[in-house]
Amino acid sequence: MFQSKTLLSTALVATFGFLALVSAPAQAASSGTINFSGKVLADTCTIAVNGGATVTLPTVMTAAFGSTVGTTAGDTPFTVALSGCDTNTASAQMAFSGGNIDNTSGDLTNTAASGSNVRIRLLDSSDQAINTKTGVNAPNIAVANGSGSTQMKAQYISTATATTAGLVTSSVNFTLTYQ
Repeated sequence: MFQSKTLLSTALVATFGFLALVSAPAQAASSGTINFSGKVLADTCTIAVNGGATVTLPTVMTAAFGSTVGTTAGDTPFTVALSGCDTNTASAQMAFSGGNIDNTSGDLTNTAASGSNVRIRLLDSSDQAINTKTGVNAPNIAVANGSGSTQMKAQYISTATATTAGLVTSSVNFTLTYQ
């Protein structure tokens, strides 16, 4: 008998709990629409830097830097050209990466053994310094009819009051985000 009272009590509690949930008034809900649009592009563009992949900076003398940190020399223009792009591509935003990027300035560190104490700075087509770490002033290349290009510059920049003689080499990776 004790067992049947427990089962009956349990059944009554479950029933009242269910009825309490069922009898709760329904809440009105707002509704809306989400619209989507996008673009699917064919494979990426063909990229050429000065017709190849290397930008050769000129030989400069240490005296060109004087005794001030941040003095630049050896401005060297180069072109990043895109061709064979999907004709629906409107632009390509550059972003830089790699282990040779100075964390503070965004300039490229000199990796040459026994090299000079200079870095390499990149400039956009308006001669604004590109911070390759943060992407500030990174070029956005306009693309029309499957091709586009941007003009850039590379230059040496001194990192000490007395610039030393030596080799200069560096590199930076870049990616393009197509729109």
